[in-house]
Formats: sequence, structure tokens, C-alpha cells
Amino acid sequence: MVNIGQMNQLKILKRTIYGVFLDGEDLGEILLPKRFVPEEFTVGEALDVFLYLDSEDRLVATTQVPYAMVGDFAYLTLKAVENVGAFMDWGLDKDLFVHYTHQTRDVVPGEKYLVYIYLDESDRISASMRTNKYLKPLPESSDLLNQKVKILVYAKTDLGYKCVVNNEFDGLLYHSEVFEDIKLGTKTDAYVNKIRPDGKIDLILKNSSGDSIDDIATMILDALAANKGTLKINDKSSSEEISKMFKVSRKKFKTALAGLYSKRIVSVTDAGIELVKKS
Repeated sequence: MVNIGQMNQLKILKRTIYGVFLDGEDLGEILLPKRFVPEEFTVGEALDVFLYLDSEDRLVATTQVPYAMVGDFAYLTLKAVENVGAFMDWGLDKDLFVHYTHQTRDVVPGEKYLVYIYLDESDRISASMRTNKYLKPLPESSDLLNQKVKILVYAKTDLGYKCVVNNEFDGLLYHSEVFEDIKLGTKTDAYVNKIRPDGKIDLILKNSSGDSIDDIATMILDALAANKGTLKINDKSSSEEISKMFKVSRKKFKTALAGLYSKRIVSVTDAGIELVKKS
């Protein structure tokens, strides 16, 4: 099936002075303009192309690959604002249109915004800033709980970072769970820590096994070994100091340190922690 707004593999039907025509099946013959035609090709060969409507609403193909496609959420740069709407850079020669009715606030060229890409009633590819309309709630019974997911970070709030999860759901990564620099637009892996009754997701960057107390204890011992058996950090240190050194929460650090102390592997002083010397 051939889809507008997606990559398609289409066979070359014939060459013309304007380019080549591709077999669009039920959509008919589709022009791939000359500037996108490979230097060497054969009729009958299949090409990977992206399909969209040009400024005259004609279906055309391109070998350019956009940053995102129909059905995707994307964090894109706004290029220009006109009376009817705005235009965003999405990696194609033809910019992505955002009708003014799909803008949630005043927009500024050069700034980035989260949008959802869709086909309008005329099969023209458009984008909407009204992303809440397209984000789905995740059922509490979902098997995604504790599983790895793909996230797109799109906003920073007092609680943490708002994320699109698996290109479908709304999630939040709390500041207390972030121990590295995160920029808006970042795409990375995370784990579903909790599914709230409203269907929104609480995220963590590490799963329980990758952030276990034993792993943290090992990090503490490795750091001690690398610093001649002493560290200027202890259970009284601030969350910021602990996060900077070990990229874990203060609570988990204290639990791991308490375990090492109870086994008499380390001693805790006002100045920090030390490896206990074996007699």
C-alpha cells in the first residue's frame, strides 16, 4: 500500500525530461523530479521515496528524508510566520505548514516547538501544536510497566521534563531522577516507573537493575580505589554533590553507603568516607 507522508518503495515506470514516473499503484503515476533521480537507474528498479502534495496539490516524490513523518511527534524549528499560519523546517525543500488554528500560542521564528504531523482533509501534510489532542492515555494494566521505552523530551516544568513516550503517550521525567544534562528535543531511552490513574507515565532513566544498591556500592568502592581510599563525600553531603559524583539520588547513595558501613568495608567521618584497612 502506498502512503502519503511516509517512505515508500516504488518502481520506476518511465523516464521523461522532467524526471521519472513511479508506480503509485491506486494513486497512479507519481513524478520524481529530475533533481532527485539517481545518476544511474533502470526502468523497473525500486526507489525509496517520500510522498507529499506540492504547492499545486499534485502528488510528488522525493528522495529527501524528513526529520519526522505523518503520525509522528517532532520537536522542530519554526522558520516563518504568515497570516494563514507558520512554516517549520522538517528536512524537506517544502516546509511543514502549521495552520494558525493549530497554534497554541504566539510563535517566533528560530524557536523550537513540539508538533504532531498529520494529513488534513485534502491529504496535505500539516502539523499541529495541539499535541494533547493526539497523546493517548496508557492503561494501568499495560505491559509497558517497568519496560524500556523511547522518549522525546519537549518541555521543562517545575516537576521535571515532559516527554512523548513511544510516539504515543504522555510522560514525566522528574528532576529527582535526572543526573545528567538533558536538552529539549533529546531522544533517548527511559523506563516506565509508574502508570498514573489518568494514563500519564512517570519515567526513570535507569531501570531498577541498572540502578541497584549493589551497583551504587560498587561505584563507591571504585571511586575510593581511584582516590587512594578516601572521598570528600558522605551521608551528610548534598544531593547536588552526590548527583555530580555518582549520578544517583541521595537516598539511594545513603542506602548503599550504610550497607558498606555495616559490613565494615568503609568508615564514615566528618570529612568524608574511607576504606577500612584490613589488619
